[in-house]
This record gives sequence, C-alpha cells and structure tokens, in this order.
Amino acid sequence: MIYNSSIMLRLTQTENGKVKGIPAADPRITAFKGIPFAAPPVGNLRWKAPQPASNWTGTRNCFEFAPIAMQSQPGLNPADIYDREWHVDSEVPLNEDCLYLNIWTPAACNDIESAQKLKLPVYVWYFGGGLQVGYPSEMEFDGERLARRGIVVVTINYRLNAFGFLCHPEITKENPAAPTNFGHLDQQFATQWVKRNIANFGGDGDNITIGGQSAGGGSVIAQLASPQNKDVKTSSGLFQQAIIQSGIFAPAYPNTFGPERGLHLAEVEKRGEEFFAFCKVKSLAEARKIPAKRLMKKVEDFAQSKGQWMMWGTVIDGKFLLDNPYTVLCDGKGLHVPIMLGNTIDEFFAEPASKTIDELKETAATMFGNKADAFISLLEEAGGTSFANALHALKNAARVNGIEYAARLLAKKYADNKVASPLYYYQFGPEIPGWDKPGCFHSVDLWFFFETLAKSWRPWKGSHYELARDMCNYWAEFVKKGNPNGLGMPQWKAFTNDVPETMFFGDVADCGVREPGAVMKYLIDNKK
Repeated sequence: MIYNSSIMLRLTQTENGKVKGIPAADPRITAFKGIPFAAPPVGNLRWKAPQPASNWTGTRNCFEFAPIAMQSQPGLNPADIYDREWHVDSEVPLNEDCLYLNIWTPAACNDIESAQKLKLPVYVWYFGGGLQVGYPSEMEFDGERLARRGIVVVTINYRLNAFGFLCHPEITKENPAAPTNFGHLDQQFATQWVKRNIANFGGDGDNITIGGQSAGGGSVIAQLASPQNKDVKTSSGLFQQAIIQSGIFAPAYPNTFGPERGLHLAEVEKRGEEFFAFCKVKSLAEARKIPAKRLMKKVEDFAQSKGQWMMWGTVIDGKFLLDNPYTVLCDGKGLHVPIMLGNTIDEFFAEPASKTIDELKETAATMFGNKADAFISLLEEAGGTSFANALHALKNAARVNGIEYAARLLAKKYADNKVASPLYYYQFGPEIPGWDKPGCFHSVDLWFFFETLAKSWRPWKGSHYELARDMCNYWAEFVKKGNPNGLGMPQWKAFTNDVPETMFFGDVADCGVREPGAVMKYLIDNKK
C-alpha cells in the first residue's frame, strides 16, 4: 500500500455522530479510541441485550481508551504472571459504562467518500480473560502494526463475569429473546456496528474477520455457532473469517478442567437465584440498584464461597446458542468460514483425573468400552511401566494438549460431516526468555502476532522480533483473504484429518505434517 502521510483520515462520521482520531506512533496510522457502539448498560439496561448508542452533536474526540468493564482490579498481584506481563496499571479505571471500541486505520485520504472506496479488510478482536477479566486497552493489543499491513483493526469491549453472563428467572421472563450471554451479545452488537460503519474508516464491511484468544477465542466459537449470525436467505454470515487462539477445548478425559460452555439456562438460573440471595436482594429491580463497585465485590465474594473455578460464562440459552458451541462446530452446523486456530506448546494439558489404578481402569472402560485393554496397553508401553506400578507414570503417558486434541478432533469431524471450509492450524513454541523461565505459557503469543514485543519487559532477541514480524504477516494475510499465505512467505497449508499440515512457530516459521502422538490418535479414533 502506498501512503501519503500528508493526508490521513483523522475525521470521519459514524451513525451517531462525527469522530476525530489521532496519529498513532506511526503517523501513517490513525487511531480512534473510545467510540461508543451501544448505550451504557447501566440502571434498567443492566442484564439486558445491548441497545443503540445515543447520537451526539459536534465532533467527539476519540483520543483515549474508555474505562474497562467491571472486574477484579488488575495489576495488584506482581506474583501473578499476567499482572507482571501486561496488567501493569493498577489504576486503570473501571466502569459499568464500558461498551466502546477502538479502531486503527491506514486510510490515506481526507474525506469520507474516498475512505469508502478503499474497502480494506477488517479485523475485529475479542480479548481473553476467562470471561471474567480483561480489556481491549491492554498494551499488547495495540493494533498499529497489523494496520500497517493494510487492514483496519478494531478492538471491542464487552461485559464480563456476572455483569455479562448472569441468568435469573426474572431476567428470562422480562426478555425471553435475550435471557443471558450479554457479553457475547455485546461482541455481536459491536461486530454489527462495524459492518454498518467501517466503510467510513476505510474498511470493507463485507470482509470482516473476528478473532480472539483464550476466552476471546471461545467467544469466536460461540459467534460461529450462533444461528443469529447466519443469514438464512443468503447462507452468508456476519463475518467472513475467524481466528481462534488457545480458545478451543474438548474434554479429552472425564472430570478434567475446561471452560463451562455446556451449561443450560435453567441450571444457571438457579445459580442466579443463589447470587441474588447472597446479595440479600429479593428482586431484579433491587439487584439493578446495587452500585456497580459493590456488586463487583459481591461477585468476587460469591465466587470464593463456591470454589476456585466458579465462573460466569457462556450459556446454552436456546436463543443465542442452541447447543455447546464446540459441538455445533463439529456437527457442521456453525458458520462455514475459513478458520485459523492453534495453541502454545506448554498450555492446557489434560490427563485422567484418576487417583488410583482401579479408577484409571474404570475411566478407560467408560471411555473405550471393549477397546479399553488396548488403551491400557498403549499407556503401559508409553509410560514404561505396568498397571501394577506407578500411577503417575501412566497418567503422564496419557497426557495430551487439550487444545491440540480439540483442533485435531474438529478436523476429523469436518471430514466426517463434509465441511469444506479450510482450517489452518499452528503451534507456537519458541524459547521464551525471562527470569521466571515460564515456557510457552498461555497467552504469550499475543506479543507476537500483534508485533508488540517492544512493550514487553522480557529480553527478546532478534529472532523473536523476526518471528513476530512473520506471524503478523500471516495474520494480516488471513484477514485479507481467508488464507494466511503471501508472496515470499513459507507456505502454510490447510490442516486436514488426512494430512495434518501444521505451521510451527519456533525459531522460524516452518510448516509440515505433524502426526498426533499415539495416545491422542487413540482418543480421536476410539473415544465414544
């Protein structure tokens, strides 16, 4: 793309009013921060689907990020790797009024009519944080470097924890068409806003990629699975491509950790009733009057009373979601669009939860029926021991990367259900420097494809910066056309069940067939 730095799009129009942006660090990119895409979800709009933003007069200066969604205050625990890594500002403002988005555009023009002709591809980013915490103004999410590749980057905010995913019978009765999943509805509403408005920022509303990492990636799966995002008449959807980073999970073994994405409305409504009782309120009207900060403290205390993994999240509500999102994808009933997906090599390993040899045998019998003996023999061979000996060695032999397992199983299900949309699978595994010796921990790849390593405290080497440049290039190409390959780049081939081509981001980018380990293959081929 050829830039003329003397005419960059700094002033444009949204459906609600004029907005003014500022030059990014690279003045050839304009950043618009804190654009409202919906009405503040406060008062009687708490626990309701997002509503249209109000119009304004004059020009709105979009120079600063808006406050983040209500959550536990970040940046308070230096022992936590994420507070060290990027949640470094313990004074970042929180507010229930949080439905704003940010745009980075390389549009080289000074009028709206010219901007509309550019039709640049658009990337809409959903941050992660377990649907409990996180925010688009985290420093690693700077969209400037991606925008320099000729795409418009949008980062959006959405409601979290109980503010975004509470269920209660009164809420369902009040609005049965949108009884919960308010955070996902915020994501959807923001993406719809982008589709309607992004042309005035140089973008193409008919070429949108949604992407996210961790719970953001899980949110992408929810959007892929939602029937609300599909135009039945045209078989097209709200977006044209999707990127799922460390956000796709399948239960490799019973009773092992995974996000609660299979909960149904009725059971979470009961949790909501318990929460209202915990807050000492008797009605939805009373609950809406609790000040946001006090309500957030109740959310924290209630979670602690229930146990470490009690979280509010995605619900099968019969409206936004009809089934577990991953199941919908595997059954071929989600939106059929090109998907890029992958994981870091040191995150989310699954192994049987069995505490004794007998429990491990029972697990094998439950999972594989009359094929259980073959699984037992496989573990004995891989673990170098027998069922008469070390349980630890056998469980270790059974370990699989839970995200890789889900990706490979999805490829098999796509083949079984004749879904032709391509999958592009990656693994991220360079050496990560630092005194904490963290390995390729969950989320560390965020520094790379946003190409924001310079903001990090870690002592990166030249090879890391080269890898980040290459990853940013692949992501930008995928956003442009649903295929990550570009001129002069090592070819990244599609991932299929028959030919599992995998892009490995190590010291360099290298694509090749990576067969699953014996245990993972057995799980995929034989699990009930």
